[in-house]
Amino acid sequence: MTSTASSAPTGISSRSEAQRRVLTVLVGSQILSGAGLAAGVTVGALLAQDMLGSTDLAGLPSALFTAGSALAALAVGRLSQARGRRPGLAAGYLTGAVGSAGVIAAAVADTPVLLFLALFVYGAGSATNLQARYAGADLATPAHRARAVSTVLVATTLGGVLGPNLAAPTGDLANTLGIPTLAGPFLLSGTAYALAALVLAAWLRPDPLLLARGLDLQQRAEATEAIGAGDADPDPARTRRPGLMLGASTMILTQLVMVAIMTMTPVHMHDHGHGTAASGLVIAIHVGAMYLPSPLTGWLVDRHGRTTVAAASGLTLLAAGVTAAAAPADSVALLALALALLGLGWNLGLVSGTAMITDAVPPATRARTQGMVDVSIAIAGATGGLASGLVVSAAGYPVLAVAGGVLSLAVLPAIAATARGR
Repeated sequence: MTSTASSAPTGISSRSEAQRRVLTVLVGSQILSGAGLAAGVTVGALLAQDMLGSTDLAGLPSALFTAGSALAALAVGRLSQARGRRPGLAAGYLTGAVGSAGVIAAAVADTPVLLFLALFVYGAGSATNLQARYAGADLATPAHRARAVSTVLVATTLGGVLGPNLAAPTGDLANTLGIPTLAGPFLLSGTAYALAALVLAAWLRPDPLLLARGLDLQQRAEATEAIGAGDADPDPARTRRPGLMLGASTMILTQLVMVAIMTMTPVHMHDHGHGTAASGLVIAIHVGAMYLPSPLTGWLVDRHGRTTVAAASGLTLLAAGVTAAAAPADSVALLALALALLGLGWNLGLVSGTAMITDAVPPATRARTQGMVDVSIAIAGATGGLASGLVVSAAGYPVLAVAGGVLSLAVLPAIAATARGR
């Protein structure tokens, strides 16, 4: 009998070879998109603060582009469900590039309303950057699924670390072009997102979701023929359904806490005399910690289990919040350590949660479900971003940091409840 992998209409000799090709293309696009994502995060709050002349709404940019990412996650998920990962991801990155151009136009025109609309559109890039991790897992076997996710995530590291450190040079470039300095990093964002879209549109072949769906249907048909239609399980993922809620809860909590603390750290540093270069360095370390540990995290998830690593994410985020709250305002080193822990906690939660979601949902409905989960994650991020400015304005940055750390512990009872339900 011809093997399932080799009989798939892909033009590629095996499933493993297709997976290697998919991961190679995704790595290239993620390096580019990581630069686009991190560059905008570095100065978004500062740009709004400069245009509005107040810190009260400094968290609004983060809230807007995470709210925009919620809508984009839904759109990318639905497009991927209907036509595959390639058109879904490419369209998402292209939309992020359009949003970057809008931010630049708003800064030049000094129009806050246009800025907020553009940041909403810009959020599509963030949503697509996260959706790409699912594409890495489509063709992976369950025993290597977390490592496949981590390969896609770690590719974001190079661009994510370079992006914030290019804030000052791109600001200088913006000045020479007659663009406000703080809008400079969005020049990089727009270019990077557009190139990522081009890479995916041209080279993400075979489409991993469409191939996985075809292989799954073929395997289930063969199983039905072998054991009889009456004995076949129409939904082989249904026994793993508890993982869907736990995976979603883990990622929602980690996203909310991470966005809230990350958003206000550059503002906190700026208010205490630190320049763009210092805040860019701290955000670069944070973004590196978000993605660089991914190979180790993927190995831990596959080796020691999804829930163990999810619990570790909550504890790590608590350590991040306490460290950020205790750090003196003039200590760049301690703030960098706090945001490194914040990034690591987010990474542990994202990789473990993504593996749970992918385990729980069959390829036939995978992209739509993943898109809906990422909508919830984006809404949580928007909530954290919007609330962060209000909390800092009313009570201060240390209160925000401690509150976020304590909130992250809510993942522990969720894990316990899921364990009791099994």
